[in-house]
Amino acid sequence: MKKKNIEKIKEENKKKGKKFIQEFKDFALRGNVIDLAVGVLIGGAFQTIVKSFTENIISPILGCLSEVNFSEFEINIGKLKLTYGAFITDVINFIIMAFVIFIVVKVMNRLAKIGTKEEKKVEEKTTKTCPHCCSEINIKANRCPHCTSELEEINKDISDCEKTI
Repeated sequence: MKKKNIEKIKEENKKKGKKFIQEFKDFALRGNVIDLAVGVLIGGAFQTIVKSFTENIISPILGCLSEVNFSEFEINIGKLKLTYGAFITDVINFIIMAFVIFIVVKVMNRLAKIGTKEEKKVEEKTTKTCPHCCSEINIKANRCPHCTSELEEINKDISDCEKTI
C-alpha cells in the first residue's frame, strides 16, 4: 500500500512539473514577453548612444567654461575623492533619456488617438431621433415604439428635441 502511495505521489509530481514547464513556455513565447525583451535590448543600445553623446559632446562643451572636461570635476577632502562631475554627467544622461521616452510615449498616444478617431468615423449611425417625441429609435424603424407615430422622411430640424432634453 505504501508503494502505491509513493508511486501516486511521484506521478502527481511529474504532472505538476510538466504543467509548470508548459506554463513557462506559454509565458515565454507570449508576444508581450518577446516585445519586452526587444524593448530592453533597444533601450540598452540607446542608453549607450546617449551616454556617448553626453560624455563626448555635452560634457566637453560645458567643460569649456573651466577648460577641463566636465566629467573630471572632483572635490578632494583628505583621502576622500568626490567626483561630482561624473554624477552631473549621469544626471544629464538621465534627463536626455527621460525626455526621449516622454516624446516617444507622446507620439504613441497621439497615434493611438488617431486610430480610434478613424474607427469612429467608419461607424455608421444606428439610431435616429423621432421628430414627434424626441426619443432615440432604431434608424430602420418606420414607426416610433414610444409614441407610435409613423415616421416619414422628414427634413425637419430636430433642434426642438435637443432643447427639451
